[in-house]
Amino acid sequence: MPSRATVLDIGCGTGQPIAHHLTEQGCIVTGVDSSPEMIAMAKDRQPAGDWLIADMRTLSLSRTFDGLLAWDSFFHLGYDDQRRMFAVFRRHANAGAALMFTSGPSYGEAIGRLEGEPLFHASLDGAEYRTLLDAHGFAVVAHAVEDPECGGHTIWLARLR
Repeated sequence: MPSRATVLDIGCGTGQPIAHHLTEQGCIVTGVDSSPEMIAMAKDRQPAGDWLIADMRTLSLSRTFDGLLAWDSFFHLGYDDQRRMFAVFRRHANAGAALMFTSGPSYGEAIGRLEGEPLFHASLDGAEYRTLLDAHGFAVVAHAVEDPECGGHTIWLARLR
């Protein structure tokens, strides 16, 4: 991304640690999350950011960004909602924009736990993610499955062609 890149953090939560890191690197961050409580915490922790309460599935900000990030957020959506998100990504991407998101390692659903509460996770398979990226103008730059260097996350990095 260019210096002073604009980044859309989709499902930003509290803005920690990702948005904080991006801001330290000189990025101009806009974070969206459906939780008013999470957005309030993000505003307190990162006052320089632009923090918005919004549902990622219907996001329409009428502006584009140099980078899009859906870290530990996108995979809380069901299969069909994930498929529809690729149009949302495209709509918010500048020419040449980077897109990074996390997914599961393979097709399936799981229920995890966060602070004792059940938490839904779903993932398409890798071939379908590749097809969706390609259909929306993104080329895969890198893909790591359960990367041990990154806490076991499955990570996708793509660039808008």
